[in-house]
Amino acid sequence: MLELKNISFVRDNKRILDNINLKIYDNKFYAITGPNGSGKSTLAKIIMGIEKPDYGQIIFNGKDITNLSVSDRAKLGLSFAFQQPVKFKGLTVYDILSFANDDALSNKEAYELLEKVGLDGKEYLEREINNSLSGGELKRIEIATVLAKKSELCIFDEPEAGIDLWSFQGLIQVFNEIRENLSMVIISHQERILNIADEIILLKEGKIVDSGNTEKVLDKIYNN
Repeated sequence: MLELKNISFVRDNKRILDNINLKIYDNKFYAITGPNGSGKSTLAKIIMGIEKPDYGQIIFNGKDITNLSVSDRAKLGLSFAFQQPVKFKGLTVYDILSFANDDALSNKEAYELLEKVGLDGKEYLEREINNSLSGGELKRIEIATVLAKKSELCIFDEPEAGIDLWSFQGLIQVFNEIRENLSMVIISHQERILNIADEIILLKEGKIVDSGNTEKVLDKIYNN
């Protein structure tokens, strides 16, 4: 379980996050949504350690990780997927999957990981991670690296950004298929992603203004 206690974050004299208290339970799918500028991406980066809170604590599986680095948090089982997946010149898909796994994978293991995200291992395993891959392909490969790492909790920051409709539909299917094996926090304002979440957390002006089951929170969003 991940717990945020009284998390606040200030930049340029502006309070981006204001006293956030939140519990993320195991094996659940959470969607964090809200208007632009509400603090969604900042909250995701604070969970992963990319940003440091000015106040508050972050507890993961009973351990205070507030001051741990990104790499130390990754070792404990946290993963982060950026809006725009990183490209690695000279590295193949196989290389990045093995790196995420901390050990060399067999071709069979790598094929199985790619199949889980809807990619053919024979076609993609030796491809370089560069501009020849579409946004949707990069997103799927990034999710495969999360699975290779056997993360306990993965944060996805607006996974729908920069991909076409076909790829987005594929991502929805992938999220539905992997949700039983790990906890997910997805930053999004896309209705189709919100609809498949177990719980939605609604942020506004750096504060949690509502949270709960999908039907309850969506009703508030669409009727206000």
